[in-house]
Amino acid sequence: VSLQRVGGGSVTLFFLSETAPTSAYSSPARSLGDTGITPLSPSHIVNDTDSSVSEQQAFLVVVAIDFGTTSSGYAYSFTKEPECIHVMRRWEGGDPGVSNQKTPTTILLTPERKFHSFGYAARDFYHDLDPNEAKQWLYLEKFKMKLHTTGDLTMDTDLTAANGKKVKALEIFAYALQYFKEQALKELSDQAGSEFENSDVRWVITVPAIWKQPAKQFMRQAAYQAGLVSPENSEQLIIALEPEAASIYCRKLRLHQMIELSSKAAVNGYSGSDTVGAGFTQAKEHVRRHRQSRTFLVENVIGEIWSELEEGDKYVVVDSGGGTVDLTVHQIRLPEGHLKELYKATGGPYGSLGVDYEFEKLLYKIFGEDFIEQFKIKRPAAWVDLMIAFESRKRAAAPDRTNPLNITLPFSFIDYYKKFRGHSVEHALRKSNVDFVKWSSQGMLRMSPDAMNALFKPTIDSIIEHLRDLFQKPEVSTVKFLFLVGGFAEAPLLQQAVQAAFGDQCRIIIPQDVGLTILKGAVLFGLDPAVIKVRRSPLTYGVGVLNRYVEGKHPPEKLLVKDGTRWCTDVFDKFISADQSVALGELVKRSYTPAKPSQLVIVINIYSSEHDNVSFITDPGVKKCGTLRLDLTGTSGTAVPARREIQTLMQFGDTEIKATAIDIATSKSVKVGIDFLNY
Repeated sequence: VSLQRVGGGSVTLFFLSETAPTSAYSSPARSLGDTGITPLSPSHIVNDTDSSVSEQQAFLVVVAIDFGTTSSGYAYSFTKEPECIHVMRRWEGGDPGVSNQKTPTTILLTPERKFHSFGYAARDFYHDLDPNEAKQWLYLEKFKMKLHTTGDLTMDTDLTAANGKKVKALEIFAYALQYFKEQALKELSDQAGSEFENSDVRWVITVPAIWKQPAKQFMRQAAYQAGLVSPENSEQLIIALEPEAASIYCRKLRLHQMIELSSKAAVNGYSGSDTVGAGFTQAKEHVRRHRQSRTFLVENVIGEIWSELEEGDKYVVVDSGGGTVDLTVHQIRLPEGHLKELYKATGGPYGSLGVDYEFEKLLYKIFGEDFIEQFKIKRPAAWVDLMIAFESRKRAAAPDRTNPLNITLPFSFIDYYKKFRGHSVEHALRKSNVDFVKWSSQGMLRMSPDAMNALFKPTIDSIIEHLRDLFQKPEVSTVKFLFLVGGFAEAPLLQQAVQAAFGDQCRIIIPQDVGLTILKGAVLFGLDPAVIKVRRSPLTYGVGVLNRYVEGKHPPEKLLVKDGTRWCTDVFDKFISADQSVALGELVKRSYTPAKPSQLVIVINIYSSEHDNVSFITDPGVKKCGTLRLDLTGTSGTAVPARREIQTLMQFGDTEIKATAIDIATSKSVKVGIDFLNY
């Protein structure tokens, strides 16, 4: 095969024939045999945003699902009246001391593993089962964290139910989404007075920004399985990032809709000298009075606080939920006030679950880990009860609290402990020398406020430390505002800690009804997805190519000699780097060419890495995440130029990434979505 130089450059693209000699050195490029590609042209980025944004399908309504670690909910808005956001109907159930419009993220399957119920209904039904029968049923709660903590997530990842049995995570997530779909469509149909079609709905599901790509893709797969949308109509579903949704909502805030922790001046008529807690309580009162209406008006204006922001101003959104804390830094771009992500999302598993975990450790200390673990398995419903009792007391914790908090122990706890140990719970408390937890004669654990605050400390310390690190970054200096959102943001202890640590650096703002911020923002995002203009790529992406071998520059084990030409194999040809800014819908194009005209099947492998400086696809941490297979058989009738140009495009922006390869001569093309679960 004669090789020609292309465009005067020293790179040529070459496809090895099927019978290429394979050396002992196992290299992806060699073993595949038909993928030796080398760049054809100097790389260029095309900001082809107009042509790439597909025509918006006309949806009648946007429904957003906030699938949280501890609680979940949905909200919707009709595209004809986008200023009204409706939060789902009140759920049956509800707990004393916990007022919210969301329902616990709990799911119950029958002993035959069929879906039974979700939310309060699941919890209450499970709770009322006879203990022996309950062991057969599969009850799951707080399972969303598994997607964050599993390093090698696949479609087959398992979850463990309360009775210790395993179920497929994908199935559980699909059941939950299907439940929300049915509830929402039912509510919409009741409102419209006629059957509401799923095809009229644009769905939005929120996920933490710090989730890795496989977890984000997993949510989309679960939505396909739940029948929210079909893979063919993938744009009917948007996967939104939680802090981004919060950010969009915060832009709309009017002053009476938030509490400013740091203000000396009166906000909402409360002066800053009132304690944080008091201002928040009054604000909550205000919200509660208007609670009957589940419809929130979002005035189509930029909120007052926002109008103080100028071009280039930066703010941080701290989204603290049940499982994770997500930190995102955004910058304003005028005139439309589009958002630009300045620093890639960071955070970690520092949600309010950390407080539950500390409570569990405290119980270990008093009653023994062996007993607690045994109790969970033997009396799963009573354990759930105990954690509900703790939850409502947890919400009563406050920096200035002086009276103790009482946590009722379920009767079966007291009873089972006596059988297990042969002495009473009271005896255990006296003996445990945990001096700040006492036994009260009404069958309760009495915790001093300090004891409760100590349970919050590790989690809050992690959040503050993470924020400190973030504030050290040059991109994050000169931040004007810090928005504290998410369910855990309701905790006065967290509010106070953030205020104490950063109140002198920026203004700290908490939207009212802070637990619904993400839900409302996700609806706004579904109504206008173009509002987020620039994101940071979480990974480096590229394809595997062959380059001309250069002595001294390329490692000898990568040398491949083919028909007298010396090639360096396994080169990682970069499309985009980790943490690089990517405009929504941005296309990155590269051209490749097979120098062997007879080559009819072209395979381009796509790789990703969390590292920035990747040279070879064999470098540690490089993972394959897609394959473009272009079959050119049957195109022989077309006049094909001697040097065939194969254009490869990657489109970034949305939480999904799409890649395309086009044979320029015949316009034959092949598309693939980047896949992190199946490679």
